[in-house]
Amino acid sequence: MSLHPDYSGVYKYKWDNVPPMKLSGLEPLVVTPDMNFINVGERTNVTGSRKFLRLIKEEQFEEALQIARDQVEGGAQIIDVNMDEGMLDGVEAMTTFLNLIASEPEIARVPVMIDSSKWEIIEAGLKCVQGKGVVNSISLKGGEEEFIAQAKRIKRYGAATIVMAFDEVGQADTYERRVEIVKRSYDILVGPKVNFKPEDIIFDLNVFPVATGMEEHRKNAIDFIQATRWVRENLPGAHVSGGISNVSFSFRGNNVVREAMHSAFLYHAIREGMDMGIVNPTMLEVYDDIPKDLLEHVEDVLLDRRDDATERLLEFAETVKGTAKEKKKDDKWRQGSVEERLSHALVKGIVEFIDGDTEEAYQKYQSPLKVIEGPLMDGMNIVGDLFGSGKMFLPQVVKSARVMKKAVAYLTPYLEAEKASGSTQGKILLATVKGDVHDIGKNIVGVVLACNNFEIIDMGVMVPTDKILEKAKEVNADIIGLSGLITPSLDEMVDVATQMEKQGLKTPLLIGGATTSKIHTAVKIDPVYSGPAIHVLDASKSVPVAQELLSKDRREGYSAKVKDDYAVMRENHANRKRDKNYIPYEQAKANKFQIDWDQANIVKPKKLGTQVFAGYSLEEIRQYIDWTPFFSTWMLKGKYPKIFENETIGAEAKKLFDDANAMLDEIIESDLLRANAIVGLYPANTVGDEVMEVYDENGEVLKSFPSLRQQGQKGKNIPNIALCDFLAPKETGKQDYLGFFAVTAGLGIEPMLEMYEKDHDDYNGIMLKALADRLAEAFAELMHERVRKEFWGYASDEQFSNEELIKEVYKGIRPAPGYPACPDHTDKPLIWDLLEVEKHTGISLTTSNAMYPAASVSGFYFGNPESKYFGLGKVAKDQVERYAELKGKSAEEMQKWLQANLA
Repeated sequence: MSLHPDYSGVYKYKWDNVPPMKLSGLEPLVVTPDMNFINVGERTNVTGSRKFLRLIKEEQFEEALQIARDQVEGGAQIIDVNMDEGMLDGVEAMTTFLNLIASEPEIARVPVMIDSSKWEIIEAGLKCVQGKGVVNSISLKGGEEEFIAQAKRIKRYGAATIVMAFDEVGQADTYERRVEIVKRSYDILVGPKVNFKPEDIIFDLNVFPVATGMEEHRKNAIDFIQATRWVRENLPGAHVSGGISNVSFSFRGNNVVREAMHSAFLYHAIREGMDMGIVNPTMLEVYDDIPKDLLEHVEDVLLDRRDDATERLLEFAETVKGTAKEKKKDDKWRQGSVEERLSHALVKGIVEFIDGDTEEAYQKYQSPLKVIEGPLMDGMNIVGDLFGSGKMFLPQVVKSARVMKKAVAYLTPYLEAEKASGSTQGKILLATVKGDVHDIGKNIVGVVLACNNFEIIDMGVMVPTDKILEKAKEVNADIIGLSGLITPSLDEMVDVATQMEKQGLKTPLLIGGATTSKIHTAVKIDPVYSGPAIHVLDASKSVPVAQELLSKDRREGYSAKVKDDYAVMRENHANRKRDKNYIPYEQAKANKFQIDWDQANIVKPKKLGTQVFAGYSLEEIRQYIDWTPFFSTWMLKGKYPKIFENETIGAEAKKLFDDANAMLDEIIESDLLRANAIVGLYPANTVGDEVMEVYDENGEVLKSFPSLRQQGQKGKNIPNIALCDFLAPKETGKQDYLGFFAVTAGLGIEPMLEMYEKDHDDYNGIMLKALADRLAEAFAELMHERVRKEFWGYASDEQFSNEELIKEVYKGIRPAPGYPACPDHTDKPLIWDLLEVEKHTGISLTTSNAMYPAASVSGFYFGNPESKYFGLGKVAKDQVERYAELKGKSAEEMQKWLQANLA
């Protein structure tokens, strides 16, 4: 019985006159009808695997190749390679990785799917992939002319292609729209304009979620399945693919239901002709092993068999063993001894009974110190052991710290009466350095160290060197920890180390923060300080490092080993610098990114000048949140929403997500945070291939922004890019335009943070900062969309989902000062002056040009469709001197600001 009303029975391949699809790596893959289903491995995808992204960013290609190797060994018949990430040079990354794959026979034996939303990356892959691969993807989204041109190029390279069910209007989300778009696409491809082989066409018909509670989503699954049959019956030789996990999105966190949905969906889709796709094998149940009652409820939803199918499945899901939430509180632990209760409360993060239990323990021990050093530290030792062994996760540890702090706060009056204090592993002073306002990471490190019985003195943010050292001496700190996010913070850390050396200190120095690195610590900090200076990658590494540094038996040997390791790193770094080829600045300019300005369609913004948005709706901003970095803040690694499926951390991630949304609800309902923004669009041109000039309505220069250019030796036909390349040169006579913005979602955060601090509530304090950061990034995404569609209007018909916005599939970019394409923070004061940012938004700049509130984002808007993100890399002395001249600053001052980018 077929699920399609116009066809009967299981689909049988009928196009005997069409040859099978033939793909290849070193070995052929002939896609015959009896192959049933081809699974595509997707872990070599920077958007789907944070581990793979990290390895590619860090150029750890051997480990990245192992991921590809594991996929092939695990049975993937095709591997999907995607390098679409804003901070990567996608062309270079794709080229490098595919060339490396070519030298690995066990990987190269299977075909490669070149996956990108950017044509230049796809073409780079096509130029170096061996055998016959697959392009993922093209569509009619950009119109027939672009579609035909791309298809012709793919045909010339001899590849097959995935075609998305997407046209100029948007994604196909009904059966009728799917049929309409794929028929049109197929007719164009196999017609005389392209003459594409029909067997090399794979349609992705868009798998969308069901059981969302929205009426228009009821038929998402059955429409896909029926459209699959239509394609296989009516479009000779064409194949059908899709991403299966999307269908069960509404049940994230409930793996039993999700696995059943994936299996049932695949069962029916394959019977109707679906012959390839992306599915996680660990998220599949054997169709025949799905319990009959669960299968009935799942298929009622997938096949839209009942009006109440969604409600019935939601209700039934709560009864599935292992997934339903306990509706009844388990209070059996309350029957244990006071020591057992305190330990349980600490491990589980339960604050409800802590005052009463702490008082009971005090009455039993008759000493607040004995309570702290006894049952409370026993409980925290369990927490430390569980975290260290990977059996507890950061959100749980922060909740445990909240319980501990509340217990100690309860005992504080007793401690003061006795004038006693507990013994600790050591005293650690933490500070975010001068000019920097970011402290989420530092706060997390403090919590983790405190959970392991270190006494933490946190000096907060923007702390000058003299204050840090003064406080360290005052409290007799055993260790000093420095934190910073922005590049100028690196110089401040060097200054702290230099001053410590001058003052004869030997206190161990811990270095951490987003811009810090082991190599920077080895090259810049370690040489100026004879004491231990050690880079700490994240909070989980801080405890063993601190324990080694304070161990009487091990500290000297540990410190000496780190010193030796750093010396080797410095030598290797110096050798690499000598080996690295940099071209003269003038030569780099001559190899600029080329745009045909005669053919360029430059759109004049609908509204020039500035626009201010005060008190913007947080509810609207919320819809643009990218949740994946939120989980990274809490050291939970995984892509949202797939993270909820992770067997190890999925449940904790879901709890964290629920807590975050509960806080967001409160913030929005009670108007606890305010969001302000300013946007400015101006006439602009590039002058001399190095300066972006911004004009008023009369053509007078308002500001000049010199542009840094890549200076590394490039391969053939690969340009040395600068941002100014994306702006029409003045000599073309074409008036171009440049935008600027600044947004914040952190106004009003201080009273809430003070409240949480008084309540000893690190968990909600960190949660608030993390949410404010996510809202600020979401606000930047929202305003960029409005600029493209409304204020500038060069993409007025754009229709993208939030996931597509996160993947940056749109035209234009918004690079931010301090980030890889333009690492110079001194651009910010120019933007602040041009837009009068502080006056209109309340966002100020520190001495290091960090934005305050910290939950703020600023940058440029480039509208040219060929503009793209890139990494500047290292720049040589000749460019730095020229850049300083253009900036009106000394070469020494610019070297300070660009230190991380100096060759």
